[in-house]
Amino acid sequence: TIPNGYTCTDVPIKRTILMTMLQLSNFTALNAHDVVKGITGTKNLFNKDILERVKRGEIVKIGMEGNFDPELVMAANADVIFISPFKRGGYDAIKESGVTLVPHLGYKELDPLGQAEWIKFVGMFIGKEKEASKTFEEIETRYNTLKSKAAKSTERPTIFSGEMHGGNWHAVGGKNYLAQIFRDAGADYVIHDENTGGIPIEFESIYAKAVNADYWRILNSFNGEFSYEALLKSEPRNALFKAYNEKKVIYCNMKRQAYYEISPVEPDKVLADFVAIFHPELMPNDYQPTFY
Repeated sequence: TIPNGYTCTDVPIKRTILMTMLQLSNFTALNAHDVVKGITGTKNLFNKDILERVKRGEIVKIGMEGNFDPELVMAANADVIFISPFKRGGYDAIKESGVTLVPHLGYKELDPLGQAEWIKFVGMFIGKEKEASKTFEEIETRYNTLKSKAAKSTERPTIFSGEMHGGNWHAVGGKNYLAQIFRDAGADYVIHDENTGGIPIEFESIYAKAVNADYWRILNSFNGEFSYEALLKSEPRNALFKAYNEKKVIYCNMKRQAYYEISPVEPDKVLADFVAIFHPELMPNDYQPTFY
């Protein structure tokens, strides 16, 4: 909180940061890897600069949420730790370090641009307010321009999302930011509830909603080549869906794409991928997808 009578530029700048992986995109977009002194881990991390800094010992791995290593936190000698307070927690173990804990709630935003706008929050801490504001304005302009184009389309395909795991279908609720991206890309998500996060659904329920949907979106971490054969092997009933039979599965493999690492500040590119699929006439013929 900024004290009364002060502006952002009057607040002392914190130069060194510890964070979770979901927040890395803010620092990448601001070309500010030099202030990062610790991250939760490097699983599915693609950024070569961050990996090299970890290798050189400039960035330490402080453990995962729920299992932080207080000694490594202290060794990083950071001014601030950005935390995701509604995730797995474990922050009691690092409160005694004396490092200021700052909630970063970008991932809770229900609007894709709302997630991206948290770059301005990060910019305030590292002395890059102007750069952050300019970066967000450019993201916002690209996103809204494409959204406006998609809104003019007369056809709106339907789409569902998720897969079967542990006896339930795991999807996102109708108020989730991903559902909003579908709508902004000119499609209708088959789930219309008020849930904002991930939800488990019985197969019979998702079948009733999605059996005739035009598209099926999947995001996972698959070893090897993900294919329609692999999708069928994981759950034989997947063959019942129209999108499976018409080969309209939209796919992103997090082992090959830096989805969560960078997508929070690239909602315009996520949107562009979907628009290119739903309404290819709106995109250049040589469009190359970023994530999907």
